[in-house]
Amino acid sequence: MAEMDKAELEKLEHKISMENRGVIATTDFVDPDELYRELISRVQKYHPNTDISMIEKAYHIAAEAHKDQRRKSGEPYIIHPLCVAIILADLELDKETIVAGILHDVVEDTIYTKEELAELFSDEVAELVDGVTKLGQLNYDADKVEIQAENLRKMFLAMAKDIRVILIKLADRLHNMRTLKYMRPEKQKEKARETMEIYAPLAQRLGISRVKIELDDLSLKYLEPDSYYDLVQKIALRKSQRTEYINSLVVDVRKHIEAAEIKAEVYGRAKHFFSIYKKMVNQHKTIDQIYDLFAVRIIVDSIKDCYAALGVIHEMYTPIPGRFKDYIAMPKPNMYQSLHTTVIGPNGAPFEIQIRTYEMHRTSEYGIAAHWKYKESGEGSSVVGEEEKLSWLREILEWQQEISDNKEFSSLLKSDLNLFSDTVFCFTPSGDVKNLPNGSTPIDFAYSIHSAVGNRMIGAKVNGKLVPIDYVIQNGDRIEIVTSQNTNGPSRDWLNIVKSSQAKNKINQWFRTQSKDENIAKGKELLINSAKQKGVDLGDINKPKYQELIKNKYGFHSWEDTLAAIGQGAIKEGAVINRMFSAWQKEHPIKVTDEDVLAEHAAGSDKIKPKSKNGITVSGLYDVSVRFSKCCNPVPGDEIVGFVTRGRGVSVHRTDCINMINLPDFEKERLIEAEWAPGIEEEGKRGGVYLTEINIYGNNRTGLLVDITRIFTEREIDIDSIHSKTSKQGVATITIKFGTQSKEQLRSLVEKIKQVESIIDVERPRG
Repeated sequence: MAEMDKAELEKLEHKISMENRGVIATTDFVDPDELYRELISRVQKYHPNTDISMIEKAYHIAAEAHKDQRRKSGEPYIIHPLCVAIILADLELDKETIVAGILHDVVEDTIYTKEELAELFSDEVAELVDGVTKLGQLNYDADKVEIQAENLRKMFLAMAKDIRVILIKLADRLHNMRTLKYMRPEKQKEKARETMEIYAPLAQRLGISRVKIELDDLSLKYLEPDSYYDLVQKIALRKSQRTEYINSLVVDVRKHIEAAEIKAEVYGRAKHFFSIYKKMVNQHKTIDQIYDLFAVRIIVDSIKDCYAALGVIHEMYTPIPGRFKDYIAMPKPNMYQSLHTTVIGPNGAPFEIQIRTYEMHRTSEYGIAAHWKYKESGEGSSVVGEEEKLSWLREILEWQQEISDNKEFSSLLKSDLNLFSDTVFCFTPSGDVKNLPNGSTPIDFAYSIHSAVGNRMIGAKVNGKLVPIDYVIQNGDRIEIVTSQNTNGPSRDWLNIVKSSQAKNKINQWFRTQSKDENIAKGKELLINSAKQKGVDLGDINKPKYQELIKNKYGFHSWEDTLAAIGQGAIKEGAVINRMFSAWQKEHPIKVTDEDVLAEHAAGSDKIKPKSKNGITVSGLYDVSVRFSKCCNPVPGDEIVGFVTRGRGVSVHRTDCINMINLPDFEKERLIEAEWAPGIEEEGKRGGVYLTEINIYGNNRTGLLVDITRIFTEREIDIDSIHSKTSKQGVATITIKFGTQSKEQLRSLVEKIKQVESIIDVERPRG
């Protein structure tokens, strides 16, 4: 096959994606009325006798409300809510959810209120729309961990209230990802990264595989476009040959299944792009070395037939030892059930066979959405007790109460969303089944029973034999925990051993409880010192009404909890003082004149040893005492601004520094003009350097860091520090601090790094 241009690749990718996607399909309709008729057609397929008057009413109201609005693509805005509703209809959701899908942007973007929707439709519809509206107002800026964690907290509280809110949000995100090509490139990557880290794993945990698969593929398309389209072309290259082979397998399997008098549906299923890409990266293989690009699926009437069909398959083909998984006897946490076996095919290559009942297949495709379907009676409601199966959701809601540190909550949550993609099953001494993340230890098992069991654990027995506490649990192990009343509790070393987020949380909770009094005292001390440094009278602001502002901001129940969090380092004491003082200042306004600010600056300058040749002119004064801020690290060529600190001279920031943009109103009078002295860049070329920092995002691979640091070596740029971490999806974040002579040198360096294989993006932190 000849090398394709981008247009041909996009056309081919769309064709393959549509074939792999199944029922949930992107529609090419542009006329809203025609799109609405398509929605009704899909709803009536799974509920022929439904009263569509409420849906029709919602369409007319939304169409009128959005009539003057356009999307980035230029099409009428009403296209988006209709497509969201179609996705929800393809998941066969109830009428109220379909209506809420059509109206999901009405409260946020038009004149309608929640109360008006309740009057026009029902309280149920209004609550769903309100829930989605609140989620739509969340900010998922990945550089703001505190904000993102708070957003995630709100999302899971919304899930607890009504799971359908998240189903609508997933449909909204799916359609936005389908139309992401109309956004700016940097916005595409931002949304794709957010989707891969949060929404795709969430869809998986809810068991909605068809949505999860498409979100994964679309994220890969924008995060790693070259790899994605290369994969598209290579898959298309051998498509006919592969299709012929799959069809021959399906015919052979169907013949043997029918001979065994088992009623079944047999078909082949291609693996999706992201699944293949992840396998290539993890196994360091090319696509030609990946054999299981497809699976054969067998769907039968009963569980008995599942095991009977498995027997037929193992008579036909040689099973690969260790590659059989019984998710029927031990379902995944997201309710998924199926038999998986990998066998050697006629051509000597392995392939996977999945066997399940029709009900299991429905749950696999629709997950929790399968339990918000129209019943035969015509009433739409959830199946009683099904949401109880989502034990992981209850666990996360417990974390909401237990974990005050937003960074810890965010880290645990992202880890938890991804860990259960692969699980290990084990048994308690009484025979109860426990599913844990792959790689779990007896400590994870102990904390899955109860925190008291974990805190008192001194050892473990596996299948009757004593094992080390870092023993890796295998499928089918019977675990017994040995406890003692005399133990001093868990060790901090356990945090490096355990795999599950639940165990990490409970161990941290134990240490938080033990050291709370100490942290409260430390928190008080930090507040006192911070207030002194800022010249704030703590007696003025440490009042119940100002404390209440802080408690509400961070979600604490008491001031003691807030102080403990400050003492632990979960909250910055400076941020607390700033917020309390800002509130006090509004009630006690003090006019600060230019003369006051300059006088304070002059007083501060006398106390600080001047830096020689710093190359900064502040308010017309050359070479005054300044320091470069560490939050945004300005370099020659950046637009800069000065900030008169209390007793520490002038701090110089970039004008786009987040800390300067978000300054409290009472601090803005401390901003003064600053500029680089003439000829400063020429001085930089003679050896002057300025510390700066960049964040590099890339798909992790062997040699990535070597390739990046080689560029610094070649350009004789000294590196001050390097920090690297890799997400569960294999995306590496590398932070490098180094010295640079000018913004131009920095720009050239960044452009060179962007050319390195696997690099997704390079950016300078803004504070």
